[in-house]
Amino acid sequence: MTTGSGPVPQAARPLAGLRVVEISSYVAAPLAGMTLAQLGAEVIRIDPIGGAADRHRWPLTDHGASIYWAGLNKGKRSLVADLRSPSGQDLVARVIAESGPGGGILLTNAVGRDWHGYDALVRLRPDLIHLEIPGRADGSTAVDYTVNAATGFPLVTGPAEYEGPINHVVPVWDVTCGLYAALAITAAVRHREATGNGSRIVVPLDDVALATAGNLGFLTEAALCGRERPRIGNAIYGQYGQHFTSADGVSFMVVTLTGRHFRDLARITGTTAAVAALAEALGTDFADEGARYRHRDVLTGLFTTWFREHSAADITDALGSTSVLWDRYRTFAELTTDTRVTENPMFTMLTQPELGDHLAPGAPIVVNGSHIPARTAPRLGEHTEAILRDELAMTDEAVTGLRVAGIVATDSTERTSR
Repeated sequence: MTTGSGPVPQAARPLAGLRVVEISSYVAAPLAGMTLAQLGAEVIRIDPIGGAADRHRWPLTDHGASIYWAGLNKGKRSLVADLRSPSGQDLVARVIAESGPGGGILLTNAVGRDWHGYDALVRLRPDLIHLEIPGRADGSTAVDYTVNAATGFPLVTGPAEYEGPINHVVPVWDVTCGLYAALAITAAVRHREATGNGSRIVVPLDDVALATAGNLGFLTEAALCGRERPRIGNAIYGQYGQHFTSADGVSFMVVTLTGRHFRDLARITGTTAAVAALAEALGTDFADEGARYRHRDVLTGLFTTWFREHSAADITDALGSTSVLWDRYRTFAELTTDTRVTENPMFTMLTQPELGDHLAPGAPIVVNGSHIPARTAPRLGEHTEAILRDELAMTDEAVTGLRVAGIVATDSTERTSR
């Protein structure tokens, strides 16, 4: 953990010189924008006056500030404008188009708005890079949890005896989509540098989930083999893995991907002979991962006794001396004091406006030994005036006129109005 950040090496800022305008809310697009900012791009988030729909999304501090919003907008600049008025729309279009050779890039999940659609903006900027994140490929709406429901995963999540769907907690499709979007923009920049041409890119959230279901074999297994993936609780499909609980009530996740892992688990649990006898009785070979998976329940019965008879400390010592893959289950509160966070150079102690001091992660990328540190998220509208002056060459008088007319808002006017 660091308490401050010096200059970031140029190699860790490969996108320096790019300017991305982001019109977004919630997870996928803000995460894409933050990822680009962490890699050195200047990212300007555009919000309507008062903030977008995610401005006050939970979790909140005791004083009502959105921890969520700050977490996904680190390192960006903020411009607030009246996005419903033609004057505000024209102003934002200019910020997108009149942004120098590294600009002309729009990232948005606010689809269906003609004024910042590709056709309108490409007339202002022929080499425009325009990326939209719709819910579905046909343009209809969807969010992570509805996409998840329609993609099969909740029906194979949870214990085998449970009959209803179980949704995931992590918005995995939003996260995956955001990273795909960031990658697509960097690829489009490379294309523009090579050819001078822009790109019109669409990354439907639903297609991200469908592609993942296909790539990981869920769809192919159903299509080719005519079988659905079963519900198996905390076991691991096709491998041996299971959670166990110690004598003092601490839970562990244990995974054996290889024959060596499995032999070590049998050895420390004192079940080597019993496992060999079981294999002989079943006429199988537990050196095969499929055999370990098929007979997972009886194997778990053998191993459970040892875990239940030993303390968490003893289990930790025993597993730590083996090749077995494992860790104990931790709460988020426990994780905040774990050395994986407190001594991790990815984390920086930030003084975030409205939140205060807290450890915040930078990018999980290490470039030539250098970490990319976290930077504070902006106050809503914090950079409105500076962007208009510096990027559009507006005078102070002109900016003041826009603010008085309600076309734009600054941090001070946003806070005063609430």
